[in-house]
Amino acid sequence: MIECLEEYRPLQREVRKLVEEVVKPRAKEIEESDEFPYDMASRFFEEGYLQVLIPKELGGLRGDITSFCILAEEIAKVSASLSLLIVVQSVGTLPILIGANDVQKKELCSQIIRDCLIMAFCLTEPLAGSDVASMQMTATKQKDRYLLNGKKSFVTNGGVADRYIVFAKTDPSRGRRGISAFLVEKDCSGLSYSPKDDKIGMRGIPSCMMTFREVAVPAGHLLGQEGEGFKIAMETLNRSRPAIGAQALGIAESAMEVATVFAMRRKQFGKPIAKLEGMQFMLAEMATMIESAKALVYKAAYHLDHELPHATKYSAMSKYFASDVAMKIATDAVQILGGYGCLRSSNLERTMRDAKITQIYEGTNQVQRFVVAEQLIKEYLEKYGMGKDWSDFL
Repeated sequence: MIECLEEYRPLQREVRKLVEEVVKPRAKEIEESDEFPYDMASRFFEEGYLQVLIPKELGGLRGDITSFCILAEEIAKVSASLSLLIVVQSVGTLPILIGANDVQKKELCSQIIRDCLIMAFCLTEPLAGSDVASMQMTATKQKDRYLLNGKKSFVTNGGVADRYIVFAKTDPSRGRRGISAFLVEKDCSGLSYSPKDDKIGMRGIPSCMMTFREVAVPAGHLLGQEGEGFKIAMETLNRSRPAIGAQALGIAESAMEVATVFAMRRKQFGKPIAKLEGMQFMLAEMATMIESAKALVYKAAYHLDHELPHATKYSAMSKYFASDVAMKIATDAVQILGGYGCLRSSNLERTMRDAKITQIYEGTNQVQRFVVAEQLIKEYLEKYGMGKDWSDFL
């Protein structure tokens, strides 16, 4: 599957160059200040990175998941926060590409590119996380507009985004089938933002609570039809999860590099600790897990780009496996550095905090395992049906 990435090598080289020249000098400052990097957002727009999923015919970069993953991985090697800037912008754009009609799609995509609009995705609520169907936000139709009421929590880019994709129930009696998707502008009357969350990682890219009190949204800002919001949300997350896996992959690669170089230079018992058998086993396991995660991430991207069967299964697999790998490798890397790995001045300390969040957002890893199992059962039901006796397999 990695051989399929050959056509993307120019993009990869371009991103690596920009990371070294532009991202790396800003990474630590963004982490310490925890301020949104407007300058980096502008530069990423110039490069086409914040419109990577918008098709070329609509003015975007490439419009495919593989390019999205390459950006997320390469930038995350130096700054997971700036990688998240790419990810959340794309997650906020995907519902337009998935659910909008042709007129909306053309108009909104051109606005994003022309005006450098920052996007955000509002799905989670204080009482509705993994259980999306239990959301409480409502959207009541009133002539040619909808009135939105409720709260959204952990909104990444909350308070700095120009446009928000908001999910609300137009028919609460129908559960998830009553959820609809809306495009909401930043300065709407009745919309308020809490102070930004004080997160352990992904500093510089804010998240916050948003409160909607009779927020009027034009009927023309409904994406798709009423009741299609859940489908739009799930398809958005299905397409973005490999990029979370790629982000985690970049974090893991960075941690392994630091740990390996340290082990080669640190001497104990008269020789580099990289020569100790126990240390070699740790490094070998890191390298093997990274290669496994990379293969899975880009297999998921390939299946989504080519609309192949089982893409949903691979998407969920890639997200939970790569983020679990990132957390383990970051933790092991800190162990290898010992006391040096625990210093706040160490980039590795930041890496470990950033890795943790990848296991949680875009659907917790427990939910991803559920998705994989459900898809697997569905595949085998289609293949064997319910009438097959298990003893036939013995």
